[in-house]
This record gives sequence, structure tokens and C-alpha cells, in this order.
Amino acid sequence: MTRMWPPGGGTRRPFAPRFAVPREPVDPARIGRRVVRRRAKGMDAGAVAAALEEARFDARQASRHEDLADDVRGQAELAEWERLAQLLADALPGTVYNPDADDAVRAELAAEAAAAAAREAELREAARIAARADELQALRELGTLEQTEPRDGDEAARDELTRRAGGYVRADVDAWLAHALAAHRGHYRDPAAREAAAGLLPPPVLAHAALLAELVRLVPGVDMDQLAFAARLATTEPEAAGDLAALLARAGAS
Repeated sequence: MTRMWPPGGGTRRPFAPRFAVPREPVDPARIGRRVVRRRAKGMDAGAVAAALEEARFDARQASRHEDLADDVRGQAELAEWERLAQLLADALPGTVYNPDADDAVRAELAAEAAAAAAREAELREAARIAARADELQALRELGTLEQTEPRDGDEAARDELTRRAGGYVRADVDAWLAHALAAHRGHYRDPAAREAAAGLLPPPVLAHAALLAELVRLVPGVDMDQLAFAARLATTEPEAAGDLAALLARAGAS
């Protein structure tokens, strides 16, 4: 009998979060450094040194106030003035500050761009997983999940379905993955995918798959319905199921 969601039937699907364009995280220290760089643009060593003294005076004043003692932005501004003062002190006389020629600024911008790209990639992957979880849920409701070829990343979709259910393990989804892993269906045709599954699927699913593979090898053509006990054993005693699968494998190899 196909399990329906929600309990009792219906076609309502679990809430799937909306994914927005990632926003740049607020970083007071970064803001402080940017303010200093904008102000320092075009300044020579003397002007930067004067600005540094002003920043030091402000820091001493702030240290007297408990609510300003941990002013992250102010501390970053002071540190940036100190860096720029040293930068120009080491430069040729008459050099003015140009943030576009500042190696530290270029490195920081490159790191920020890489971090933003990583955040966008994470959101795209999360959206892909959510969409696949929706698809698997629909297949469950239609009773056609078992005939579906698993794809790369379905382990994460399985975890998403479990999360949406408040940690409740979807036994039919786990059985589907175990059967596919045992039979090398879908992306599990690739040995690398089967190897990766060891770190992506929970022990009961892995033990179920291993036990199924050995039982099917020992009894070719067996009806999978006759092997339902393998899922129960793997769910309640995954270590024992794994040991049994290993024993059957050794017996078959001898």
C-alpha cells in the first residue's frame, strides 16, 4: 500500500523554502576599511599620517566609554590607517594612495568575489535538492518511486525529505535507494557513485543494500517481495545485517 502525504491522504507537499539571491553579509570591519580607503584616495604620506593621528585620538576617546570599547569598525579603521601610513612610508616620495593599486585591496576583493560565488553555488544546489525532493515526494504519492532510476545527488534529496518530516525516516525511500544500490541501477552503475554512497547514506540503508546484493546472488531470480525481511533486519540491526552480508560474501567466494 502506498504511503500518502500527509497522513490520511491528500496531495499537499511539505513546505519548501524559497531561495533568494544571496546578500552580502554585513561586516563592520570591512565597512571600516572601505571608508578609510575612500577617504585616503589621493592622500600623500603626510596627509595619511595626520589622519592616523586623528584616528588614534578617536580610539583613545572611545576606550573611555564602555559601550564603544568593542567598536569593531573603529578598530578596523585605525588598523587600516596604520597600514596605509606604513605603505606610503615605504613608497617613493610624493606617492599618493590609490586603492586600485593596493595589493591588499585586490586580494580582499578577490576573496569577497569567491565567497559570493560560493554562496550562490550553495543556494543553487539547495534549490536543486529541494526540487528533486519535491519530485521524489510526488513519485511516492503516485506509487511509482520503485520504478524510478536514482540520480546523482538523490542521497541529499533523501535527507531533505527526512528533514521535512521532522526526522521521520521514509522507509520506502530508503528501500528504493537500497534496492538501486544493490542492483547498480541509475547513477549507482558508476563504481565511484557506489563508493561515495558509503559516506552519504546511513548504515541501515547500506546494510540493506549489501544484504540484498548477496541474497540475490545466492538465489538468482528471487522475488524481491520475498526479501522484505532484509529491510527489517537492516533497520533494527544494521551492524548484524552488515555482518551477515559479509559472511554470505565470504561463503560465496570460497
